[in-house]
Formats: sequence, C-alpha cells, structure tokens
Amino acid sequence: MDMVRVAIIGLGSVAQLIHLPNISKMKSVQLQSVAEVKASRRIAISEKFNIPENYKDHRQLLDKSDVDAVIITTPTALHKDIAIDCLNAKKDVLVEKPIARNYKEAAAMVQAAKKNKKHLMVGMNMRFRPDTLLLKTLIQSGEIGDPFYVKAIWIRRQSSREKWFTKREEAGGGVILDLGISLLDLSLSLLDHPVVESVQTQNYYHTTKTIEDTSVSFIRCSDSKLIHIETSWALPVDKDEFKLSVYGLKGSVTSTPLHLYKKVENKFVDLKPNLSDNPSQIFNKSYLNELKSFIGAVRGLNPLFSTGERAVERLKIIEGMYKSAKKNHEIKFS
Repeated sequence: MDMVRVAIIGLGSVAQLIHLPNISKMKSVQLQSVAEVKASRRIAISEKFNIPENYKDHRQLLDKSDVDAVIITTPTALHKDIAIDCLNAKKDVLVEKPIARNYKEAAAMVQAAKKNKKHLMVGMNMRFRPDTLLLKTLIQSGEIGDPFYVKAIWIRRQSSREKWFTKREEAGGGVILDLGISLLDLSLSLLDHPVVESVQTQNYYHTTKTIEDTSVSFIRCSDSKLIHIETSWALPVDKDEFKLSVYGLKGSVTSTPLHLYKKVENKFVDLKPNLSDNPSQIFNKSYLNELKSFIGAVRGLNPLFSTGERAVERLKIIEGMYKSAKKNHEIKFS
C-alpha cells in the first residue's frame, strides 16, 4: 500500500490544531474525507485543507467514502460506537485517548478489532515524545540499571473548555482520564509493562463538582516496582509542569529538561543528553511521530504500538483508581 486514504471523524481542536496539519506533511497519506455534525465547521475546514469529501456523520462517511483508515477525535462518549462501526466496515482505527469512558466500552472495541482483523491504536502521544523515546532507549540500554520507581507529574490547565469535557456521563472522568491515563501508560511502558498489583488514590474536587480536578496515586507493580502519579488542573502553581523521572539501581533519567544522573567510577554525575527541541517542538513532534507509527502499521511497515489491548489494561487500573478514591483505601488486583 503506497498511499493511505484517511478520514477524520470529529473536527474539534485536536483535529484542527494537530491531526490536520500533520497529515498535510505526510506524502504517504491522502486526507480523503471528514465527518462533523456542525455544518459551518465542516465546510470551512474542508475548504481550508482542500478535503474532497465531507459528511455530517460517520455513518454517511462509511457508506459513501472509500478510505483505508479513520482517526476518531470526537468526545469520549462517542468513541465506542463510532470505532466499532468503522472496524466493522473494515477500516483501521486511530482513536484519541482515552479509548473509551470505561473498561466495558473499551473491551467491546478491542473485540471488534479482533473480529475484523483490523488495527485499533489509541493516541497515547506521550510515548512518542522525542525526550521520552530517548528516556526509553537509555533505560533499555542499562544506563540506570534495573528501574524500580517512576515519579510522574503533570499540572496544567484543563485540556478542553467544551461542555462535555466536565460531564462525567460524557467524559467518563476528570483529570485522571485527561492527564493521568497518559502518565500511567507512559510509566508502565518505561518499566516494560509490569503487572499492576494494587493502587491507592486520593482525588480532589476543588473547582469542579462531579469530576476530579486533582489526583494523586501510588501504583504497586510486580518485582516491587512503584509508580507515583500526580495530576491537576487546579493546583496553584506559577506555570504548567510536566516532569517524569525513572529511578534505577545505578542512576536515574528525567524528562523536561532531559537529564541522565548515573554512577561513573564510584561517583554520581549529571549528564545531559543532546536534545535541542523546546517543549513546544517536543509536544508537536509527539503527535507527528504517533501518526507516522499508525500509518506505518496500516502499511505493514512496523508493528502497532499503543494497542487497544494495552488501553483496556490501563482502563482496568483507572477504574481501580476511582474505586480507591471513593472507598478511601488501597485496591488490590487479583
């Protein structure tokens, strides 16, 4: 397959600011069609990006447009039904995170992908950041020894001001499903996907009533590995913060800025691997790398990373986090 024909369903900010510009940079991708319920938005974007076909909903698109793959960027509550319809129509699917509102919805999507033998990838772009890719390489090469502890912090403003984003029945949750799920996925990936044994979470509702705006979790894994995740839309800090550190027996690595702190001749030294990108470039490249990986999998050039199966595992843990916060005690997984 030389050229992959792609459709985008949902034309909100993620599609407009990220996916549409990135697709325009890729020679192996043809943006064939879009679907969006808001007619004015649909028409304006189609004209701006010279998109041949536009439709009012995904069913109309699937009936009339002959595409190879679909990118779903709708509100989370719509992910399951749209993804299953696309998979049943024999389309490969990239769906923005979170894959769904809950474990049951996500499992149904994975089952549809298996039944139709199509790819289902989840947009965990944090895995594809240049700095975290280098972090993973340093860990895998043994630079810090056996990793045993990850500390991940992400404090920023709310990702979307759309009304659905703060409604539990539509979004599925708050800052955990917005920021926490990305940190959880990245942390487990850097530790080479250990089995999660238990989780303990504390949630806060300082600026919202029905969904958490701040969350702190401790996740215990097999082989005594531990993950500490802190996320917030509401903590009183002077600027956004994203920092992830992985500690091993021989040293540690940290992103933003990237540092390697390791033992050399019985002394710990601070090394700074060369990474010239600024935070904005790192963020933008994460989405472009993610899209290239998905298209490569569709073309049969590379395996599928950030799979639906992994996303289902993450949602099982996420549901444990919510249960722990509600019951105010540690939740163990059998």
